[in-house]
Amino acid sequence: MNRNLCLPVTALIAATSLTLGACTGPSDEAADAELPAPTAAAEPRVPLAPTGPDEMPPAILGNGGELLGADVGYLDGDRETMGYLAVPEGQGPFPALIIIHEWSGLVDRVRQVADDFAAEGYVTLAADLYKGRVGGSSEESMALMQEAMASMPAVVANLNAATAYLKARPDVSGRVGAMGWCFGGGVALSFGLDGEDHDATAIFYGRLVDDPAVLAGMDHEVYGTFARLDSGPSVEQVEGFEAALRSAGIENDLHIYDEVNHGFWLRVDADPGLRSEAGLHVWQRLKAYLDRTLR
Repeated sequence: MNRNLCLPVTALIAATSLTLGACTGPSDEAADAELPAPTAAAEPRVPLAPTGPDEMPPAILGNGGELLGADVGYLDGDRETMGYLAVPEGQGPFPALIIIHEWSGLVDRVRQVADDFAAEGYVTLAADLYKGRVGGSSEESMALMQEAMASMPAVVANLNAATAYLKARPDVSGRVGAMGWCFGGGVALSFGLDGEDHDATAIFYGRLVDDPAVLAGMDHEVYGTFARLDSGPSVEQVEGFEAALRSAGIENDLHIYDEVNHGFWLRVDADPGLRSEAGLHVWQRLKAYLDRTLR
């Protein structure tokens, strides 16, 4: 049924385009130094402040504050790739989460979301798949995305390194999840299928798979949030994905939200009157999913 797939590594190499919403932000330059060993000491910390039952993360609402985390290198020998690490206050151990940016790259909105997850009690690493670059236009973002998709084994290796970095920290429990939006949602699915051991995969409107034989390689429950007014993926593609997960025996929590379109959850503030009710339900589902898979 699905004609617009997010396949694992071998098939993603040939993919060339997505219908995505863009955001822009400044790029970061990596320090010219060897990677330090992961440490829980002498780092900036994010105060624990979990959202209440009727609250969403501030960054999703456009109210993200001053960044409380820090840029960090997590790829040995790579001085250009710098992720953003947000660590909760306290000794832990905490579950960990890797968040994967949209097609435009690791921008400050994504860093602010990392801070919000740290406030919920997750050591959160926002991965960098573009070596510090961000797209300032649709054309630039498309070029960066296509470059990454043409070297998907390196993308999966990047996320494997992020997982290893987190698991090596003394304040991480050992349980790690991955989530992403749009381009990052498709990457999260491919990482769930082809990456090294981790415990959760959350997809926000990314490319999908409708082959049960491929999805049978997934060893944990899958979360997915999609929009009925979206074409990438379409409702039919989401239904094909759900049917394939069911056929493969993979537990899942997928939901298609009416009256909203692509990109609605990362930017609820773009149309709060339309997106707030769906956005809160998304967050309640996501919190419950991460609780049962990572805690």
